[in-house]
Formats: sequence, C-alpha cells, structure tokens
Amino acid sequence: MRQALIIGGGIAGPVTAMALQRAGWEPIVCEAYEDASAAQIGAYLTVAVNGLSALAQLDAHEAVMAAGHPTGTLSFRTSSGRHIADLPIGGTPPDGTITHSVKRRDLYRVLTDEAQRRGVRFEFGKRLLDASVDADGRVTATFADGTRRTADLLVGADGIRSRTREIIDPTAPKAHFLGIYGVGGFVTDPAVHRELGLEPGGYTMIFGKKAFFGYLVAPDGEIWWFANVASAQEIPKQDPHRTRTELLRRLAADRSPAARIVAATPDDTFVPAFNQYDLPTVPTWHNDAMIVIGDAAHAVASSSGQGVSMAVEDALTLAYCLRDIPEIPTALAQFERCRRDRVERVVRYGAETSGDKATSGPGRLVVRLLTPFFLRRAAKAGVRHLDWLYDHRVSSGVALPRNPHPAA
Repeated sequence: MRQALIIGGGIAGPVTAMALQRAGWEPIVCEAYEDASAAQIGAYLTVAVNGLSALAQLDAHEAVMAAGHPTGTLSFRTSSGRHIADLPIGGTPPDGTITHSVKRRDLYRVLTDEAQRRGVRFEFGKRLLDASVDADGRVTATFADGTRRTADLLVGADGIRSRTREIIDPTAPKAHFLGIYGVGGFVTDPAVHRELGLEPGGYTMIFGKKAFFGYLVAPDGEIWWFANVASAQEIPKQDPHRTRTELLRRLAADRSPAARIVAATPDDTFVPAFNQYDLPTVPTWHNDAMIVIGDAAHAVASSSGQGVSMAVEDALTLAYCLRDIPEIPTALAQFERCRRDRVERVVRYGAETSGDKATSGPGRLVVRLLTPFFLRRAAKAGVRHLDWLYDHRVSSGVALPRNPHPAA
C-alpha cells in the first residue's frame, strides 16, 4: 500500500487523509502543533453547499453540520439600519442541505476525530523543515524535532504560509495582504440577543461608516460576529483591549447593534485583530512527489465563504486522481488541470467581494452609496449568477469505495 505524508492537521489535512484512505492509500497526518483545535483563530467559518456536497462523498458532512448550524441567507443593511436586500448563500440542493457556519475550533475537532475514528494516524509536534525527492521517486521529509520519514507522496495542507510550497518552489509568491484586518468573537449570554431584538437564523451584514460588521444568532442564543476594518498596511499583533477600544470607536458612528454586541463579548471569547490575505496565483503546485492543496496553493478571501469548501474539493479531487492514475507525477498533473481554473476564479471572486471592505476615506462613502443598488440587483437575480460557484460537484464518474480500513 502506498503511503502519503500530509503536512498540516487543520481542515484540508484530515479531509485529505480520509479521501486518500478510501482511495487505497495509507495517510499519515503530520501537524506542527500539539493540538490544532486549541485556538479559536478566525472565530468561525462557513461551509458552503458545494463543500458539504464534497464532504458527503466521504460520509463526513453530518458530523460537520452537527457541529454548526444552518445559515442560508445574508441580510444587508446600511449604517443607519435601513434594509437593503436579502441574498441566499448558495441556494438549497435537492437533498435540502444549506450552507452551515461552524466555529473554527469545532471544525478542526470534528474532522480530526472523524479521521482518527477511521484509523488515520496523526503525529503531533511535527513541524516540517525540509523535504526531497530521491532517484526512486520517493520523498523524505525532515522535521524540526530531528526525525525523518519517507513516503510515496507528500501533500502540503499547511496553510497560507506553507513550508511545503517554499520547498517545491523557493521562488513561490507570498500571501497577498487584502487591505483588511478582521476582529471577531462570541456573545455567550443569550439575554443579549433578546434585549437587542435579534432573531436566530442567517447573517446580518452592516455597511458601517468606518467598519463592515456581520453577525448571526446561533440556535442556543449565542451571537457570533465579525468586523472588517480597512488598513493601508498589515497591523502588528495587538492587545485585545486596545483592539476592542478601537473597534468600538469605529462602530459608534453607526445606528446598529454592532457596538453593543462587541461590548458584551467576554474577554475569553474575543478574537483579537488578524490580517486577512489571499494567494491569487501560485505558478508551481507540485513536483514528482510533492503537492500543495487548499490555502497552501490558492488561499481565498474570507468574504468568499469558500475557503473550507475549496480545501474539501481539492482533497476529494486529489484522491480521485491518485486512485485512477497509477503514476504519481501524472496524477498530480491531472489534479492541477482539474482544479486550477476553478480555484483561481474563486480567488478573483473573493478579491472582488473584499474590495468594498478595503476602501477607506472618500472612496468608502462612494461604495456605501452604490452598494445598495448592486445588492438589490443581485437579489433579483437570486443565486443564478453564482451557479458556477455553488453548483460545482466533484466527480470522477464513480464513487469512492467505503472505508477499506475501519478502526478496530
């Protein structure tokens, strides 16, 4: 049985491991941290219908949906609270599945647990230093703890600052700063949403005068929120108190519940400021025995709501290629042919949707004046103009077989 080393145990790593296992490979996930799910970096994530469809082919969608909750609509409002338009997030497939939101920590946990339940091996504390392909086409990885491991394939699922990408191509581009930093958190007291008259369900998005703000009320009454603030340059790591004070100052200009939500967020569920990036084009995804997938190959802006889904689609497509094409270099080349056009289109779409948030000064006023017109036009069109995004289904003509190596 051929063996694959998967670098990174976040989201793409466990899903790739489950997909490769079903394709007849032995995957080993090598994660740099001792617990990939410990931190709530980024607060929460969206798993769109196309991503859930890909997870369903691995019988992993139910665990993911159970960890989150459905959020099928976006309701846009002005800084004064005036309703602009409602838009669906991907429509509803025939099986009734709709887009779900999941806390990042919980998504890491359920994917790792599910992969381990199926017998996938995880090795924690394994930070990749280097890797090389020998004359026989096998790859040897060297880790920071001094250990080495050889396998038939190395998959870099190690995120936007991928070490694997650097090893494959030392001239590979770095992440591109989008001109935005994010902040987020969770209001754990359910009395707050009742006091503010907020209803559970989809997202509410507010085009504020000095910040873009989004929130939803979870079924248990928690308020999940995020804010995007334009910045001409990357911001350094900040003290959470300073971040909160600055955000409250910006939100005070709006007639919305945003400032009250931020003020009610406990310190231990407040996510400090983090810069936002994408990765538009990486010229080289692979060599004969190494490949990058997910954010390591094509990070998308968070505004696209497609980061998780692109990683899952990648994992499933890679497994199909490696299952159906015996020669690994040929299989990796076929994977790139299957995925590059789609993911780069998604990256461009994410950059477009982030552009409004990155605008500041007089330009922001223009954006706020024009945005209602474009959103109302999009609402009339429904999701048809985004069919290419949400209706995509990964398929090789036949389904992957059931898990051939169930855990004892």
